Amino acid sequence: MTILVFALVALAVCALLVLVHRWLWIRLVRDTTAPGALTRRIGTALTIALPLLSVAALTTGRAGAPFWLQQTVAWPGYLWLAVLLYLTLTMLVAEPIRALLLRRLAHRVPSGAVAGPPAPQTVPRAAAPEPAPEPAPEPAVMALELTRRRFVARAVGGAAAAVAVGTVATGTYGVLRGPSVRRVQVPLAKLPRAAHGFRIAVVSDVHLGPVLGRAHTQRIVDTVNRTQPDLIAIVGDLVDGSVPDLGPAAEPLRRLSARHGSYFVTGNHEYFSGAQQWIDHVRELGLNPLENARRALPHFDLAGVNDIQGELEGKGPDFQAALGDRDRSRAAVLLAHQPVVIHDAVRHGVDLQLSGHTHGGQLWPGNYLAELANPTVAGLERYGDTQLYVSRGAGAWGPPVRVGAPSDITVVELASYQA
Repeated sequence: MTILVFALVALAVCALLVLVHRWLWIRLVRDTTAPGALTRRIGTALTIALPLLSVAALTTGRAGAPFWLQQTVAWPGYLWLAVLLYLTLTMLVAEPIRALLLRRLAHRVPSGAVAGPPAPQTVPRAAAPEPAPEPAPEPAVMALELTRRRFVARAVGGAAAAVAVGTVATGTYGVLRGPSVRRVQVPLAKLPRAAHGFRIAVVSDVHLGPVLGRAHTQRIVDTVNRTQPDLIAIVGDLVDGSVPDLGPAAEPLRRLSARHGSYFVTGNHEYFSGAQQWIDHVRELGLNPLENARRALPHFDLAGVNDIQGELEGKGPDFQAALGDRDRSRAAVLLAHQPVVIHDAVRHGVDLQLSGHTHGGQLWPGNYLAELANPTVAGLERYGDTQLYVSRGAGAWGPPVRVGAPSDITVVELASYQA
């Protein structure tokens, strides 16, 4: 039954994408070019090739294709998905404008297309009157009307395309430039005065893969180290691929530096990529994986749970193992990739949960969809006696583009009520 539902949803999505691409072809290619023109042939070819590249970008990794092939199709395929989103939105906005312009043109008499009545002349009485001049041929009127319609289509389509491409280009630059640093102070009632000002650098959703590689990792490491944190927490979705393919891209993580070390918990994408191999590899890089485990730091407990995707492998989150036997008089900070486990954290007396997963929506209006699946999409919120902080993430999944949800590395500064 589940497979049937998935197949029906996939079929519906594919049908919708076909209809959207056909509509965009009509508006941006057919309506703006002459039949048989080179530009129409190029536009038609791109309308077919770009969605095929997007499908290839989404499937080659899961299909085990060579990494060089994944990299080849990833950039054009993923970028087209982002352009498609904003091109569709801008064309929907432009459609009534286009209709209004065409309606106004329809009420205007084409200038020079139809001749007016002849000027009155004095003729001899004996002479027979000259016949009235015939109107201009209908094809001329039709040609002028077609020219004006094509002009409107080009102006409206060009403006929509410029907005869409400009939006995606700006969002891509924001990702490739690297995440900015956010600073958030979180007061904890159980935190002793000696731990006041303790800084945790929260890094989530790096998504190393065929698009974001070693250079992106190095930017993140440099940014984190400049904040001089006391502890570094990588809260899942570090990678989209295997260790053989992405090991070199993750290598700069070895240079992360914090007084109390660097810690790692799995995200759902680690289980798509082979979680155990990455747990072993990040340990080699100097990170400390917390697999449903806890570390007693000098002034508070640091715990981490596996991502809920691990339940399919029998390695899901185990709050009892991570938090069940601890001293509840001490403050507890929990690393958990997905915000949805906040209610388990509340039940186990966690003071602060640090999460990612949502990307803040990544591509507007994706934040509204993210709100449907997550208790908190980004930022700090309180649930009973537990506070939840959700990072927007340091990378991007799929299109290397962010719109309305800039990437970040958050320095969470713990504050003591006793200070």
